[in-house]
Amino acid sequence: MKSFIEVPPSHHFPIQNLPYGCFVHGGKQAIGVAIGEYVLNLRVVAENNLFDGPILSKATSVFQQTTLNEFMAMGKQAWKEARSSLQKILSSDEPILRDNSSLRSLALIPISEVKMVMPAKIGDYTDFYSSKYHASNVGIMFRGKENPLLPNWLHIPVGYHGRSSSVVISGTPIKRPVGQIKAPDASVPSFDVCKNLDFELEMAFFVGPGNELGETIPISQAHDHIFGMVLMNDWSARDIQVWEYVPLGPFLAKNFGTTISPWIVTMDALSPFLTSGPSLEAQLLPYLKEEGKKAYDIHLDVSIKTASMSHPSPLSHSNLKYMYYSVTQQLAHHASNGCNMQPGDLCGSGTISGPEKEERGCLLELSWKGSEPVKLPNGEERKFLVDGDEVIITGYCKGDGYTVGFGDCSGKIL
Repeated sequence: MKSFIEVPPSHHFPIQNLPYGCFVHGGKQAIGVAIGEYVLNLRVVAENNLFDGPILSKATSVFQQTTLNEFMAMGKQAWKEARSSLQKILSSDEPILRDNSSLRSLALIPISEVKMVMPAKIGDYTDFYSSKYHASNVGIMFRGKENPLLPNWLHIPVGYHGRSSSVVISGTPIKRPVGQIKAPDASVPSFDVCKNLDFELEMAFFVGPGNELGETIPISQAHDHIFGMVLMNDWSARDIQVWEYVPLGPFLAKNFGTTISPWIVTMDALSPFLTSGPSLEAQLLPYLKEEGKKAYDIHLDVSIKTASMSHPSPLSHSNLKYMYYSVTQQLAHHASNGCNMQPGDLCGSGTISGPEKEERGCLLELSWKGSEPVKLPNGEERKFLVDGDEVIITGYCKGDGYTVGFGDCSGKIL
């Protein structure tokens, strides 16, 4: 499959991808898909009756909205129909847009000329803790090698409810938080500036139709309720976290800021990269059991650009396929008690760490709680982030002659 818009094989946004996002151009906010170095304005596509399938031809108003929530709510068949229509009008052998210069100038906008904004109104945000490598490393640091995982971890996708209001789009600066901190040698806590500020390499999925309150989402149907995925940085104040997290888990150590990438890559675009995940070490309960390939081979890279650097420097790399629990297991578990999942809800994967040291997904692990400072190429060292540090996360899948990517997820500490 080839588009009339030239897209190099290494570019993140070929016709095989077509991720969704929301943007502002000329003072107006709209929904679009990325194709190469352009945004295709779906409002223009809809107004010109180019969505001609049986579902969307009668529901073009969803593309007149300023967020993707209504489209997310329509479900899998509408998503597939939209993808088919968009790939058709962007293909190299379809003249309807290729040969219509006036329509093309209205519909295709250079990405460099738009401002990306939040792709959906996030009603609720949940973050999971689904990497066994990450959970084990943290357990060893704080509890010892004899007790790396708590008894429930191999049986349940552990998670906590975060704060949707502080989820921000890539490029938004992050202000260093303050909070209660208790130094190891102190008898009482103090209210102070966070000194151990960290990033967390994560991905997240957006919920589609969801379920009614009191109903569940069976594991066999969970895939139909996942619209797509983004990159995520779950910024973490480690010195605040270690004091506050007992007994109810993270709170102010997390909710000061969470960054996501602007483009949502659909599950259809990711389907060629399905793979097998880690072997299960304990028998799961029936509502979490699933067959076949449920992990995704998504390469993830983290770079840091300090205030004295002219270019970012690699810090870590990992892969979503390392996650012990799949996105479908996470969603099925979340709704298993009748919790109503809604269109636009965001669910984070948890820190994505791999088996090797360079595959650790946060500075807490990379510096082993600050005991092994990370040496940067310019001579600087990092135990945790300092003001002026910018963290950049990228992710991509390699296809046969093309790349399905997510763009960047970045944030700078103020």
